[in-house]
Amino acid sequence: MSDEDYAIETADAGASATIPMEAGQIKKGGYIMIKGRPCKVVNIAVSKTGKHGHAKCNFTATDIFTGKKLEDMVPSSHGTTVPIVNKSDWEIIDISEDGELTLMDEAGNQKVDVNLPTFPEGFGDEIRAAWNDGENTIIVSVQTAVGEEAVIAYKKENNN
Repeated sequence: MSDEDYAIETADAGASATIPMEAGQIKKGGYIMIKGRPCKVVNIAVSKTGKHGHAKCNFTATDIFTGKKLEDMVPSSHGTTVPIVNKSDWEIIDISEDGELTLMDEAGNQKVDVNLPTFPEGFGDEIRAAWNDGENTIIVSVQTAVGEEAVIAYKKENNN
């Protein structure tokens, strides 16, 4: 047994991208997984307990990356999954011709695997115009969930 037999490439804590939660505990504005997609809950309609004894939660939610509207109905006492959603702020260093962003955080770490957003329509062009070939400092908010990343907001910093 040599050391080469145990080459571990990555070290993560084994954290899951989702956590289980009882459907009745999810609130409006919270997150839920519907059809394998991370969604933000827009509306919850709770039906009365029926003949079979379960109140049902009817979730209306929008996909946090595509904006697509999804619905799901789950008995309130049953479990469902909730995505772990993280947001981080990055400064735009460069935007390539095909829309790939080069980003840097406050600690100086670089990120190159994010593209300009395609949703909502024209949002990517708006960020490119605000950046103005590096004339302005633009901070973008990158949202991450279940292995996907997307730019969801930006703000222009004043260069004085």
